[in-house]
Amino acid sequence: MTKYDVLTIGNAIVDIIARCDDSFLVENGIIKGAMNLINADRAELLYSRMGPAVEASGGSAGNTAAGVASLGGRAAYFGKIASDQLGDIFTHDIRAQGVYFQTKPLQSLPPTARSMIFVTEDGERSMNTYLGACVELGPEDVEEDVVAQSKVTYFEGYLWDPPRAKDAIRAAARIAHANGREMAMTLSDSFCVHRYRDEFLDLMRSGTVDIVFANRQEALALYETEDFDLALKALAKDCKLAAVTLSEEGSVVIRGDERVRVRANAIEQVVDTTGAGDLYAAGFLHGYTSGRSLEVCSKLGNLSAGIVIGQIGPRPMISLATAAKEAGLV
Repeated sequence: MTKYDVLTIGNAIVDIIARCDDSFLVENGIIKGAMNLINADRAELLYSRMGPAVEASGGSAGNTAAGVASLGGRAAYFGKIASDQLGDIFTHDIRAQGVYFQTKPLQSLPPTARSMIFVTEDGERSMNTYLGACVELGPEDVEEDVVAQSKVTYFEGYLWDPPRAKDAIRAAARIAHANGREMAMTLSDSFCVHRYRDEFLDLMRSGTVDIVFANRQEALALYETEDFDLALKALAKDCKLAAVTLSEEGSVVIRGDERVRVRANAIEQVVDTTGAGDLYAAGFLHGYTSGRSLEVCSKLGNLSAGIVIGQIGPRPMISLATAAKEAGLV
């Protein structure tokens, strides 16, 4: 028996979300639709220029853990915060979702990470992230018993930015595989893929990672091609299982020669795409660790992503378990 269905590891970040128009992005040198890493001074500058904002605990893998818990799954999370106000907010929010979180906070600088997220009228989000305490996540934060008792350990590609986190992920992979568990990762962002393409491919080809999540742009970036079918074939060769989201076209799952395509759910209005990929992974992994078919896993992913993009913020404000029951998926 396992204690947890999904353990996620990521950058523990508090999101500060505000609306803006495209001209604001241009005037402030912000790359639209990307995650831009910034320093403390840049963080202060952008914060001073933001309009009215909403604070919400985020971080890619933290959002996935919250989604798994909302679906009724047993979730755990590793991520580094500082002992400060934003750290307290992050801790409260993730535990309130029902996620196990006991990573020891830093007692000194740097402070808890924060991401200034600007949402344009089309719902696209542009993230500007100061990693702060996240860079201190290391192997000492890997709780061996939690990894050993988790069916799947999932981490975000963004963790390849803070250097010590790589050692933590490799330590977690050794523990997971020694206990017959699986490792999953999300490619996170096409810019992230460009930074770490060779390392990501090595994680997959070496068997360190079993399951990969990506969107279309990230899959193309990984193989430096404009041919999506070629990228899918390469993914099928390089990892045990891959799930690729296709925005309004839904998603496709690849396992060996098997391909499963599922249409996207109808969305009344796209409010904020923050967390869409994170919640797709949550739905998929909840289905996967519950023994569902790949089609149902994909439908749970699409449902969860569809719900979160209809609201402000990256964590579900309604029970995903209830929504899944109403949709006949559980």
